[in-house]
Amino acid sequence: MSDASTAPAGGCTEPHPALSEAEVEALVRGICFKTGPPRRLGVEVEWLVHELRAPQLPVTPERLDAAYAALRPLSLRSALTVEPGGQLELSSPPAASLTEVIATVSADLDAVRAVLRDNGLTLVGLGHDPWHEPRRFLREPRYDAMEACLDRTGPSGRAMMCTSASVQVCVDAGHEEPGPLGHVRRWWLAHHLGPVLVAAFANSPLAGHRPTGWLSTRQLVWTRIGPGRAGGPPLDADPRGAWSRHVLDSPVMCVRRDGGPWDVPEGLTFREWIRTGVPRPPTREDLDYHVTTLFPPVRPRGHLELRMIDAQPGDDGWIVPLAVVAALFDDPETAETAYRAVKPLAERTLGLPAPHNPLWLDAARSGLADAELREVAVTCFTAALDALPRLGATPEVTDAVTDYLDRYVVRGRSPADDLLDRQRGTDGRAHGKDLRP
Repeated sequence: MSDASTAPAGGCTEPHPALSEAEVEALVRGICFKTGPPRRLGVEVEWLVHELRAPQLPVTPERLDAAYAALRPLSLRSALTVEPGGQLELSSPPAASLTEVIATVSADLDAVRAVLRDNGLTLVGLGHDPWHEPRRFLREPRYDAMEACLDRTGPSGRAMMCTSASVQVCVDAGHEEPGPLGHVRRWWLAHHLGPVLVAAFANSPLAGHRPTGWLSTRQLVWTRIGPGRAGGPPLDADPRGAWSRHVLDSPVMCVRRDGGPWDVPEGLTFREWIRTGVPRPPTREDLDYHVTTLFPPVRPRGHLELRMIDAQPGDDGWIVPLAVVAALFDDPETAETAYRAVKPLAERTLGLPAPHNPLWLDAARSGLADAELREVAVTCFTAALDALPRLGATPEVTDAVTDYLDRYVVRGRSPADDLLDRQRGTDGRAHGKDLRP
């Protein structure tokens, strides 16, 4: 996630200046929407960690501890973090090119996989664990507080924390001025391209060994956490203002302490916390932490995090969504094509924020079986494929995108359909035997 999981936990109650609402708005506007020529790219790849030879058996905490201890000496360029359920994440440093991102993360993944293999474990690219119930691996005050907070909306919070995995692509916020690379256009495009990416890369149709009725169960889980925690702001012509209001009016997950359990207030927005100063006035550090506890599908963090893509099958499956998103956002001609292609989809949102609107729900449930989403996806993938050589993509990358376009997008399918075929035994494998991508 690279969310509350990576925020510093110490120094919570040291004396710092209290914040005003005006200061919060200024900080959020200036920090979350830094603009400049789009030229930096990144990816965060999350993986489920399963037993190498018996993936349906749960990995014990002791085996995870031993494996992660063996990973610590590795010299990696990407940041390696562990999620609450024991999922592993690699977050690339910002890079100047698609090729640089791919080279960095591929090398780091090779090193990580070798260590895990020696420990009898493997990385699995699935958006949601098809077999195991949520079980928390990390026991820390922040995760105790997160679990207590999310439990108020039902079991989906624990599933999000412990049994989900994604490919998060990070792109620059964009230019200050208008146009296909301007920050207003990119913010709007991300929210309307998002459902196309959900549908095209859906890879989580199972939970508890059974089909859920949704091709992206991971997206469903995030939606059920609720709009205050996992929703975005209404879209308007001022993304900075919309996001700063959203930050102020979203519920506080927890009030951190140096000792003992953290407070988990119910229904307290950050704006109300500022006004009441109870249980203590919030500080800049509290604001920084609060932003990491908001999980919209598109999150501005000085760049735009696209958080709606399921983890992908295969060792290199994550490269395709990374390449497609890079082309659709950073090549001006392709960005304009994508904008025109997704524009008709806006009507299906009914003006409701993502992902709690019909368009996003249809994408998670039906994927590219939705004829309109399929048509838009074909247009966007084809345009991205044309743009990739202009971005310096290697033939291997363009071949991977071509294969994905032909194998899935043109046919109105996604990796989720492969998983369902295997689960039903319709692809020649024994029923339920091996669902690993």
